[in-house]
Amino acid sequence: MKKKITIAIDAMGGDNSPYKTIEGVGFFVKNYKNVDDYVLNLFGDEKIIRLNLDKLNIPKKNIIISHTNSIVSDEETPLTAIKNSKDTSMWKCILSQIEGDSDISLSAGNTGVLLVISRMILKMMKEVSKPALAGLWPNKNGMSVVLDLGANIECNEQNLIDFSELGSALFKSLYPNKKATVSLLNVGSEEIKGTETLKKTFNKLKDLSSDNNFLFNGYIEGNKIMDGTSNVIVTDGFTGNIALKTAEGTAKFITDNLKLSLKENILSKISLLFSYFSLKKFKSKLDPRKYNGAIFLGLNGPVVKSHGGTDSLGFYYSIDLCYKIVKGNLMSQIKNNLNHLNNENYQNNQ
Repeated sequence: MKKKITIAIDAMGGDNSPYKTIEGVGFFVKNYKNVDDYVLNLFGDEKIIRLNLDKLNIPKKNIIISHTNSIVSDEETPLTAIKNSKDTSMWKCILSQIEGDSDISLSAGNTGVLLVISRMILKMMKEVSKPALAGLWPNKNGMSVVLDLGANIECNEQNLIDFSELGSALFKSLYPNKKATVSLLNVGSEEIKGTETLKKTFNKLKDLSSDNNFLFNGYIEGNKIMDGTSNVIVTDGFTGNIALKTAEGTAKFITDNLKLSLKENILSKISLLFSYFSLKKFKSKLDPRKYNGAIFLGLNGPVVKSHGGTDSLGFYYSIDLCYKIVKGNLMSQIKNNLNHLNNENYQNNQ
């Protein structure tokens, strides 16, 4: 009998939880009602979780509950969490991977604590120099994987090479019928531009691109990320986080001003009636909830961080992302990519 995909969920983490997380679980169960290859393991206060499941009339066929006595607060620091969080829903959710009870962990709780205890419990893969936070961004041709989004402020050549392998593995797990195309985020597309670290990484990735893991597409500028010419964008965490926040702010600025413009006068309100469906499609494309979930890559197990302030629909999309990651054999894809990288390094050192 084929093993079911088991997603460990910190039901208590994030704003308005556990109601938000449980309602997101309900959306997932409803959308996957004809699928029976998954289990959702909810970590938290069993009594409260059951109360919310019953309140929302969510079928429990593919749900199990693992009781925990406490939660990680938003005020908790990574340092204090190491001492105080071992009986929390977040800690137990991640620990379940080590114990063989789950394939992936998901939390909307405290980001700093999640990253620290994930690294402490799951440990880094020995082939990886640094772990990275990856996210999904829409582009003209579909979706892109962008990393690092803030886990590492400074990165060297080896880190960026590892991120390229990790990011292309994630892309292939989610979109198995498409080729991973990697680009380095830079201030220009010409080979002479950028830091020495970027130039060294560029030359190395050109050599690695001869393998079938990914196609290297050179440098990419910030204004080209959403063109879709490349679907794996690699950068350091400092630059990546600024790019992420800038993109989020720009999307909000556009949608907010569009709403104001369409309500300005009677003519704009009339035009809204004729363009309603086009605008609805446009709004859906920019809806950040659809891209909710940052993936912590480079550990001996995948961890997804949902935005703490998202709503239940956003949390549903992060559960859906977890399901697709495991379904696409992310960890096998990563190991395959890193084995190739190690073989390449070995040959170059002979």
